[in-house]
Amino acid sequence: MARVSRKPDAILLGSCIALVVFGILILASVSAPIAYKKFDSSFYFLKHQVIFGLIPGLIGCIVAFKADLKQVRKWAPFLFFASLLAIVVVVFPKIIGLTKGTVRWLDLKITTVQPAEFLKLTAILYWASWWHSKSNQKVRNKNIDLLIFVVVMGIIGLLFALQPDVSTFGVIVILAGIIYFLGDSPFWHSALLVILGVCAFAFLMQSSEYRQNRLSVFLNPDTDPMGIGYQLKQALITVGSGGITGVGIGFSEQKFGFLPELISDSIFAVFAEETGFIGSFILISLFTVFFWRGLRTAYFSKDKFNQLTAAGITSWIIIQTLMNIMAMTGVMPLTGIPLPFVSYGGSALISELIGLGLLLNISTQT
Repeated sequence: MARVSRKPDAILLGSCIALVVFGILILASVSAPIAYKKFDSSFYFLKHQVIFGLIPGLIGCIVAFKADLKQVRKWAPFLFFASLLAIVVVVFPKIIGLTKGTVRWLDLKITTVQPAEFLKLTAILYWASWWHSKSNQKVRNKNIDLLIFVVVMGIIGLLFALQPDVSTFGVIVILAGIIYFLGDSPFWHSALLVILGVCAFAFLMQSSEYRQNRLSVFLNPDTDPMGIGYQLKQALITVGSGGITGVGIGFSEQKFGFLPELISDSIFAVFAEETGFIGSFILISLFTVFFWRGLRTAYFSKDKFNQLTAAGITSWIIIQTLMNIMAMTGVMPLTGIPLPFVSYGGSALISELIGLGLLLNISTQT
């Protein structure tokens, strides 16, 4: 019998294409002034994003879409531990005292790579494959499963504490927790993990002055508007300046040196200024459609690995979207989490596009 060729979810594919195109167009507008100021070329960051992010990401997306999902499940643990090893390589100079400050990038000479961005995806694949293997075991100790989960996440947490990059670790913890909850685990396990997560969050907030500053600014946005509260204050001004229809594409005033982290975690604020409520609504609607079809793909997946992977990838994109937009509008503390497909960063875009390829691949099986 001939093999039946199935097509991906058309609505999911359309939302993915629209988000990627939107992201490139938004970056082109927002990055132009700072690119010209630093490199005498308005298209520097756009070119870099296309060459080192979009093109390899699209190749990875196609490979992931064509891949045998059973082979992906088989290789998931190796990919996960390879990502962990890459992070060890990044933080090792700091461990032995050769480097101080924040260490997050692996220098490949022609470009830099941020292993943490790939760990988000490989962690989803690892825990999905882990639960798939557990679901096929007739006899197992679920309390041992919980212990293994906590130990592995503790090791990851230690590596991110050394970078430090607590925000990214927070995203990975939430994603792993969602997969653990959706797996065949007792409810009290999930409740215990939530309690441990809250305690860890409280400890991390107390152990760092800059995290305490972010929390105090969130609780009182008027705190030190020219100091620790400057970014939030400027972000709120930028978003509010857009009104209903925006000031027009390319006519933002805040992107001319007023708003920090312009092309990374603050990019949504400038987009909201230029396109207003209407443009913001369209962008958020695209993410909403993606969320709907991604969850639908997970719900109708019959294979445990496919189901958890689809749920994990969908949650990953939406959680980062919510964290970024909520931070820029003062609904939660600033986190430094980039906006998927929009914020500047080749490693993030590549991993996100590979994730899209896998999600579209899974949608062909439903």
